[in-house]
Amino acid sequence: MKYGRMNIGSRPSKRKPSGGIESLRAIPWIFAWTQTRFHLPVWLGFGAVFKHAIDKDIRNLNMLEEMYNMWPFFRVTIDLIEMVFAKGDPGIVALYDQLLVSEDLRPFGEGLRANYEETKQLLLEVTGHRDLLEGDPTLKQRLKLRDAYITTLNVCQTYTLKRIRDVDSHVTVRPQLCKEMAVESNKPAAELVKLNPTSEYAPGLEDTLILTMKGIAAGMQNTG
Repeated sequence: MKYGRMNIGSRPSKRKPSGGIESLRAIPWIFAWTQTRFHLPVWLGFGAVFKHAIDKDIRNLNMLEEMYNMWPFFRVTIDLIEMVFAKGDPGIVALYDQLLVSEDLRPFGEGLRANYEETKQLLLEVTGHRDLLEGDPTLKQRLKLRDAYITTLNVCQTYTLKRIRDVDSHVTVRPQLCKEMAVESNKPAAELVKLNPTSEYAPGLEDTLILTMKGIAAGMQNTG
């Protein structure tokens, strides 16, 4: 529902309006994983392939390194995956799990995050890099500058989703940093409702959620 409210595609988010997650089209599926900073469909499986090849014969690591250095297609593919890892954040993914996933499913998320870290280390071994994007310092710096803003939006999004899904959840409101902000925050709820009078949720929640989606997508520059 949440991603379906955004007018960013030429087709509906689902192939069948009444279907579940299995009926999602590719674009909203990738978009959702990008929003949570996990990018699961991009990297899942690469680590297993690298590990299988290296475990079978340690000399295969040298072969993968040579492929990266000598084969342009392979190098571009690995560089793209490395770029996605640089935009990822397992800590943010863990926050989504903590606030939005039932306890019985959290071990599954922990396993995926462990897989993420293992794949990242194998990727660095193949590229010969000590850090992600070592070969592209300009992009690395650009991502570092955007990270604080995107992370803030991620945190805002998780708590907004929490309040949408659980009407009994409460967030402690901290004192405003300045008087000007305090004055702005005292606007009556009726003015917030005008932002989206058809929303079925508490005033401002759906609008806040959509704004975080757009902000994260703009910051990540990978929407699916």
